[in-house]
Amino acid sequence: MDIDFRIAIVLAPIAIAAGWAVFNIGAAALRQIQGFWDREA
Repeated sequence: MDIDFRIAIVLAPIAIAAGWAVFNIGAAALRQIQGFWDREA
């Protein structure tokens, strides 16, 4: 079975960008949730 690496080459930058966006948005979301819980207490 021969693997076509062109698909991986095309999808790799998209996956990296999506991961970076989730990382940044996730950090901001966690800070917001923590602020919400701190205000409630």
